[in-house]
Amino acid sequence: MEKNSHITLDDIAKRLNVSKVTVSKALRGHPDISKETTKLVQKIALELGYTPNYMARNLSSKRSNTIGVVVPKIAHFFFSAVIEAIYDTAFHNNYEIILTVSQENSEREAKHIESLLAMRVDGLIVSITQQTRDTAIFNKVKKQGIPLTFVDRILNIPGANTITVDDRGGTFQAIEHAIKLGYTKIAHLAGFPEINIGLRRYQGFEDAMKKNNLPINSDWVIYGGFGEEAGYRGFMKMYNSNNLPEFIFAVTYPVALGVYAAVQEVGMKIPNDIDIMCFGNSDVNRFITPALSCVDQPTEKLGRSAVELTLNQIKNFDSFKPQSIEIPTELLLRETCSKNGKFKSKFALDGI
Repeated sequence: MEKNSHITLDDIAKRLNVSKVTVSKALRGHPDISKETTKLVQKIALELGYTPNYMARNLSSKRSNTIGVVVPKIAHFFFSAVIEAIYDTAFHNNYEIILTVSQENSEREAKHIESLLAMRVDGLIVSITQQTRDTAIFNKVKKQGIPLTFVDRILNIPGANTITVDDRGGTFQAIEHAIKLGYTKIAHLAGFPEINIGLRRYQGFEDAMKKNNLPINSDWVIYGGFGEEAGYRGFMKMYNSNNLPEFIFAVTYPVALGVYAAVQEVGMKIPNDIDIMCFGNSDVNRFITPALSCVDQPTEKLGRSAVELTLNQIKNFDSFKPQSIEIPTELLLRETCSKNGKFKSKFALDGI
């Protein structure tokens, strides 16, 4: 038997001898249609193999009921957790998500956004790459009247929403905690200052050091990215200079993992020989030793807020005023940076 993949509302209406409008309303669960008729229409639609033509529906409603999402990475606990919250929130609001991944490449990011605009998404949620400096593609989004929400990594685009965490305050709290334990030789593997999270987390580090009258050693502030390789290279640079700090604050969890790998490679131990904390959490933490203390970001709230804010703008476009939301962080203390008393190690002296 030949499969018919183009069953229409008219086919169902003819089978039941009702109007096309009745079928359409019944399939959408409209209150104008009785429960008996709705069940019968849905039963026949299933038997015939009817699939809704969303493209036609979108043309009539002028909405696609989709939101485009662009993130730098998927294989990263932070982004995967945020994406999961985005999907869940969108689903409960009868929206679909079209997910794209820039892989930290700004050209790929721009191409993904062009594609999403061509798909007529109702809104965009974007976390920019560590390379992104050009705002042209985002200005195009705004000119087309598409609601735009940045999450975590943001740009200052007039009319765009932003959802971030308290990067500066969370870092300040972490450095203050380390100082209270007695650490004075403190390093920061700092990402990129051109990206808001890199800048704000450095500012929190700087605030805490200045408040406690501690010098900032320029050799111990190393910019290099947000991934594992940046952490590995940053630690090895300090190690090879024969001038290690007592404590490292890593800009992200992956950077901290890179430090773990480098420390193990040179035969040192955390936290006995050098201590560490990072910004951001991960579900892999239960598999590493010692368990890493961190500034915890509320990923579920970030993802949920991004969708809710975007949908609010989609539904109330003419009266909506762009918003910038900053969500508090929390210090999670585990096995690193949790000692009582001052850290002492032969590796933290002037030479190794």
